[in-house]
Amino acid sequence: MPNALVVIPTYNEIENIERLIRNVFSLQRSFDILVVDDNSPDGTADLVKNLQLVFPDKLFILERKGKLGLGTAYIAGFKWALEKEYAYIFEMDADFSHNPNDLIRLYNACDKDGFDVAIGSRYVTGVNVVNWPMSRVLMSWGASKYVQFVTGMDIYDTTAGFICYRNEVLSKINLDKIKFVGYAFQIEMKYKAYLSKFKIREVPVVFTDRTKGESKMSSGIISEAIFGVLRMKLKNSFNRLEI
Repeated sequence: MPNALVVIPTYNEIENIERLIRNVFSLQRSFDILVVDDNSPDGTADLVKNLQLVFPDKLFILERKGKLGLGTAYIAGFKWALEKEYAYIFEMDADFSHNPNDLIRLYNACDKDGFDVAIGSRYVTGVNVVNWPMSRVLMSWGASKYVQFVTGMDIYDTTAGFICYRNEVLSKINLDKIKFVGYAFQIEMKYKAYLSKFKIREVPVVFTDRTKGESKMSSGIISEAIFGVLRMKLKNSFNRLEI
């Protein structure tokens, strides 16, 4: 079974993606990378395909026809990883908000410490966020507290997008039943792993806001998260939530 794959969704990340790929491949532990590109008009996919000549059998790409949402990009990547039988499957942003060095810490939490899900957490030891305005910090922290309260999950950073899953977790969750496409996708995946009794650990990380490229945050994504959590909880209360 192949060991570890990092799934990185991209849309207009040409300013970041080469440096990120090279950083991941320079780590002491070996990781493969799958870029899931949503037809970036800036040429991100072409750059990745050129880099495949430099990193054969380590760097892969899935090209999609349009901007279809973060959640569906990860689902496509997860299915690809399961077909290839990777033991550990990571999700990671392309914009360096997640430090590549922390991949090893997430890996060790699962491989050495025996956890099923390792979350790169901004809030488990306080608030570890750099370059965000206070309004966004409060919104993100408050959203995680809201999700904790509604769902009952003992997770401080419920919207985190820097995660390591064991193969068994993604095999157990019915990926075709994941409903959300924005940041609520992150909450839904954690909630279904939690309901499935998988062992979850939060690994403290420092989140640094992007310095290049544009954020994909929108009011629609925030609304989906707020109301989607309530719908999930209600469905689970009536035993109608499909895992």
